[in-house]
Amino acid sequence: MTVLKAQLAKLAKGLTADPVPAAPATDLTVAPSTAADAAAILRFASEQGLKVLFWGGGTHQGFGYQVEPDIVMTTSRLNRVVDWQPEDLTVVVEPGLPVADLRAMLEQREQTAVLPENSDGATVGGTVASGISGWRRLRYGPTRDRVLETELVTGDGRVVKAGGRLVKNVTGYDLPRRATGSFGALGLIASVCLKLWPLTVERAMLEVTDPAEALRRAYRPHAVVETNEGTTVYLAGTAAELTAQADVIGGRLIAGHRWPPPLAGSWVLIVRISPAAVRRFVDLIRASDWPFQAAHGTGEIRFVVDEKDTPLLDEVRAEAEAGGGRLIVERASGAAQFDP
Repeated sequence: MTVLKAQLAKLAKGLTADPVPAAPATDLTVAPSTAADAAAILRFASEQGLKVLFWGGGTHQGFGYQVEPDIVMTTSRLNRVVDWQPEDLTVVVEPGLPVADLRAMLEQREQTAVLPENSDGATVGGTVASGISGWRRLRYGPTRDRVLETELVTGDGRVVKAGGRLVKNVTGYDLPRRATGSFGALGLIASVCLKLWPLTVERAMLEVTDPAEALRRAYRPHAVVETNEGTTVYLAGTAAELTAQADVIGGRLIAGHRWPPPLAGSWVLIVRISPAAVRRFVDLIRASDWPFQAAHGTGEIRFVVDEKDTPLLDEVRAEAEAGGGRLIVERASGAAQFDP
């Protein structure tokens, strides 16, 4: 192993970085600044059987089992905007670019990549690799629908580009959709082209009592979100359209969009189920008095449990899987035994 470390240190000369806070302790942390640099390191790691953990902002590391890597590869130096075409509604960025920075840039031209709204500390690459979508999925679809092109560095050190910035020119295997949500299993996303949307200037909320009825009456809402405090419908459009929506749905318009904050707790879980089953799971979670956030129309429910309640999760998982859904651990303390 000493010889391998020496060889790797020589290969990674100029690419080493300080250990990343919160990342697993390893003998080597590398920060490539090009896809070619990343490919060289991954090729060597593959040949020698070394495990590499990709690290962006670290905000999605709670999913699945924890990795004990030999090398941590941070994307902190792969953080550039490669190309932005506002007229074509596309942007190409490297994976280490913070989502907040991309959002601020796009808002200068009243555009959005519709990435998750609560993304403090998250990077574009980590968000795409995790397949995470925001509350506005009901209106715009999941994140994977906006990934037009990826440059991927495979685990054995090949650089592969797939997809295309002009959708009509794309043929072949849809690797960008496979890379989205792959958690790095297919390789490092070295760059990604995202489809953009115009940012609707007029936005408003309605507080309602019946999410199912609101979903039926609303015209293309951004989201219908239920929490322990109640249900909010998120709307966008012209002032006249918002007023008409309020008349149809019922309720008083509240200016702007204020999204639910991230759930706090050592155990945060997600139920992904058919939209028709959301009401049943919300009632189940409410009965246990767990804090929750349910996205009606898309079938995703986030909730928090105390460590003492984790034995009940087997019942929730069985209920979800019986309906063709899944129970996923987003964040866990690790003290209790439960399959993530």
